[in-house]
Amino acid sequence: MMDWTDRHFRYFARRLSRHTLLYTEMVTTGALIHGDRARFLRYDPAEHPVALQLGGSDPAELARCARMGADWGYDEINLNVGCPSDRVQNGRFGACLMAEPALVADCVAAMKAAVAIPVTVKSRIGIDDRDSYEELVAFTEQVAAAGCDALIVHARKAWLQGLSPRENREVPPLRWDWVLALKQQFPTLPMVLNGGVTRLEQVEQRLASLDGVMIGREAYQNPWLLADADRRLFGTANPVSTPQQALAAFLPYVERQLAEGVPLASMTRHLLGLFHACPGAKAWRRTLSEQAHRPGAGIEVLTTAVSQVRSRASGFADRASSPGWAAGAR
Repeated sequence: MMDWTDRHFRYFARRLSRHTLLYTEMVTTGALIHGDRARFLRYDPAEHPVALQLGGSDPAELARCARMGADWGYDEINLNVGCPSDRVQNGRFGACLMAEPALVADCVAAMKAAVAIPVTVKSRIGIDDRDSYEELVAFTEQVAAAGCDALIVHARKAWLQGLSPRENREVPPLRWDWVLALKQQFPTLPMVLNGGVTRLEQVEQRLASLDGVMIGREAYQNPWLLADADRRLFGTANPVSTPQQALAAFLPYVERQLAEGVPLASMTRHLLGLFHACPGAKAWRRTLSEQAHRPGAGIEVLTTAVSQVRSRASGFADRASSPGWAAGAR
């Protein structure tokens, strides 16, 4: 979710659900240690609960960055051991680390020693030809022994050579059954399913056997699904009942960010899927895409765009069970 789940998207997602656990985009240890720390760690307090996802492979550096995250008030530190991109592999982090479970365990132990908040790991079920269930069990044993507070498993293997990141999200077959079996084998380790879940009904079904469900790109592309998560998964009232209400709740934030010099397009790019499958959705997307990037663009772009959407509130309520979600139900 690099370049996707930034602070603007997370703030908007929180307008749709008060209780889902939100994750940052992956931030590398090098970016935090040598770069603009505030740029990568900044978030709005309204985003809580929110987890900081780190990419790295040096235990001392990860411990240092975990302390930064804790000091900034994050609720969880997550180590990404699932991203298969070439850039990530070249930096020796992400999915390639599944070939080095002892190193991952050392990283977890170092972070656990550095912070008092939960330290979790996000993995695949395997990589390349190291894709047997037995190897997944061995990996889990080591990270669990190191003190991992939860394992988030993308239920696909990753091909580090020959497939693009997008293909790695679609081509390797889903093995939800492996995650369910892993939970049975490690009953005391919180286990979260990731990959291929596109409806809240699926989330409810999986929560009967697992401790959480994480959904990424589907929620980004169709964020309205989040709007029924609080009622269905947490037993509380939903914060909004229509996408228009969600947009209205987001506008004060947009105005504050504009006043600080943030370009409108940095925020509206996360809203393109809000009216997914609704009459006028194409005009909504076109208006935002064509006008939000213009110099001096402001709130009027959003008001113009939303005026082109023709829909009934009851229709949106029905869409709460349609595909999409970008957060962990934990």
